[in-house]
Amino acid sequence: MSLPLMPKATAVWLVENTALSFEQIAEFCGMHSLEVQGIADGEVAMGINGLDPIANNQLTREEITRAEADPAARLNLLKVDLPMPVQRPKGAKYTPVSKRQDRPAAIAWLLRHHAELGDAAIGKLVGTTKPTIQKIRDRSHFDMANIKPTNPVVLGLCSQDALDEAIGRAARSAERARKEQERAAKRAAKAATDAAAAKAEA
Repeated sequence: MSLPLMPKATAVWLVENTALSFEQIAEFCGMHSLEVQGIADGEVAMGINGLDPIANNQLTREEITRAEADPAARLNLLKVDLPMPVQRPKGAKYTPVSKRQDRPAAIAWLLRHHAELGDAAIGKLVGTTKPTIQKIRDRSHFDMANIKPTNPVVLGLCSQDALDEAIGRAARSAERARKEQERAAKRAAKAATDAAAAKAEA
């Protein structure tokens, strides 16, 4: 069965913008219904921006309306001519010469939509260097005027799974940092309280 180009991002959009059942979304996106429920509960796909399948010519509004009216109906994917990401073997990241000109656009997209990703994560995803990322971040890249932010999955520079994994790691890291800050604040508050109590006793 053919799947939409970015299944998880498409599922996020469908959960947020339609009345489709979890089962309908899961079958269309090649996912388990519990995973779709996790998206709805905010436990899965945190940090992933929804991808509108109508704007990307993968679904029509009429098709969604038809399925919303009949829980037993299944969504039919429109045929699209978008390039599909190529599964690469494990090992050192290699970007074909034909794709290297696309990297600045991918970097710009990641910086705009996933600012939580560090330079190392971006470099690993699209096979680039920290100096290049910095030049695009501070807009000093020589071709900045012609760079149009484009999803690296659409460009075939990385897989959706790799992007989701990187976003998930960044989200978990941010959550750990937040909790550590909360613990540090509590320790500081307790220390201040203890010091005040000790001073009062003295």
